[in-house]
Amino acid sequence: MNLNSDLGEGSVHEETILGLIDSANIACGAHAGSMSISIATAWRCGQLGIEVGAHPGYEDRVEFGRVERALPAKEIEALVAFQVAGLAAVAPIAYLKPHGALYHRCQSDPDAASAVARVAAKCGVGLMCQPGFAMVPAAEQAGIPVYREGFADRLLLPDGRLAPRTQADAMLPPHEAARQAVTLAKSGTVDTICVHGDTPNAGAIATAVRQALKDAGVETGPLLRR
Repeated sequence: MNLNSDLGEGSVHEETILGLIDSANIACGAHAGSMSISIATAWRCGQLGIEVGAHPGYEDRVEFGRVERALPAKEIEALVAFQVAGLAAVAPIAYLKPHGALYHRCQSDPDAASAVARVAAKCGVGLMCQPGFAMVPAAEQAGIPVYREGFADRLLLPDGRLAPRTQADAMLPPHEAARQAVTLAKSGTVDTICVHGDTPNAGAIATAVRQALKDAGVETGPLLRR
């Protein structure tokens, strides 16, 4: 199993989380952060032996990349390629994971999913995504690895999608996130589990999840070394 987190976004919890995860999805300066923050985060990952993934999103700092921009697939491919190239210039990347609204767009839009998968293929890396949605066949068609992702800290809808953040119970407390992480790890349906780095109690959630996985006898490590 693998434990990942979205970082490089300026959260005060990032240093705590870095001590608990195996892979970091580093923002590429569009939805949050900056190139200097991305470089510093990648450098810290190198110090700690943490795998680095690129985490591109819509250029939308006001809404943190969480609002759909309805860009055509060609523009999505260009913006993702530009962002990933910036991070790849300073750190070796192991995979690509879209952020926020772009992630959700790629779950249901095969053209957008294929655009992102093409960028990953050109970089020679895999795609991190939830199983059962459009990014999986897009990655398979592009001939790249798929890293199936589950979410520890979010309520899941019946179809497997994340409950919207506007829903009162969408964000799980640490003890529930820990329980969900163990369930996911033992289900055999995912390769990696995400703990978001931008929630107010992200450090506590990551700590609880890491301890619960350890107590359950679940071993974790970087995706490319398992």
